[in-house]
Amino acid sequence: MTGYGKSILELENGRLTFEIKTVNGKNADINIKSQILPKDKELIVRQYIAQELHRGSIDFFINWQPNVSDNESGIDSVKILDYFKTLKSLRSQLPPEEHEIFLELLPSLMRMPEVIPAQKRVEIINEDNWDRAFNCIKEAVANTVSYRLREGQVLKEDVTAKVNRILQISREVETYEQERIAAIREKILSRFAELKLEVDSNRLEQEMMFYIEKLDINEERVRLRQHCAYFLETLENEPFPGRKLGFIAQEMGREINTTGSKSNHVQMQQLVVKMKDELEKIKEQSLNIH
Repeated sequence: MTGYGKSILELENGRLTFEIKTVNGKNADINIKSQILPKDKELIVRQYIAQELHRGSIDFFINWQPNVSDNESGIDSVKILDYFKTLKSLRSQLPPEEHEIFLELLPSLMRMPEVIPAQKRVEIINEDNWDRAFNCIKEAVANTVSYRLREGQVLKEDVTAKVNRILQISREVETYEQERIAAIREKILSRFAELKLEVDSNRLEQEMMFYIEKLDINEERVRLRQHCAYFLETLENEPFPGRKLGFIAQEMGREINTTGSKSNHVQMQQLVVKMKDELEKIKEQSLNIH
């Protein structure tokens, strides 16, 4: 959901720049950071941005650069001279030792009333240029959508590679399954041998089968493969898959954790850690997909 878009509108008396910056967010949280947009147009802009961008923390900026010629300083030089003459007259009435105070008063000239006349507030965006301004806003939104699509394609490729990596590691886990079962049986039998207990071999074999069955991870592997396939299918086909991907990733994590708790095998547990690492990266990236 990270994105950026910009557009520029040239007016007769200046330039309007519209900028949109978005980051990850569960809903469309739109912040209009400008006093230039008329209040009666704000709802229209909010609705349009929410309609097009859907989700994310969205900051909308409008910057205004007026055209000012070199000889238009906006300062009333006549007023300054009048104030200066007044202060100079006052200075002449002061004793010489207080003349330096005049220099200290000089900065106050610029703060005197009407030295810089208050400019009449003019609405930069008005009914005359609103259609052009709104079209420019639409252009900024479209540029943001394009930015998101480019980023989304990169995220899609990255997340797909990580899901395939989990599937690959899951297949590696299977290669240790027979070794793991044999190790469990050997551990149980050696323990009985150490205790020198007389047991019914048939009953012992039956109990071992029940115990090993509880540690079987075949169902977890099957469900994990199904979740991974569903994740990739959702990523490919859903128009806005972000939230659903988060739910699927939770189910993937459940199967991976169960596999780790049942494994009782060093190499398998190391592979489970690798799958968890890939899954955490997937979860982080899924937050940026809307």
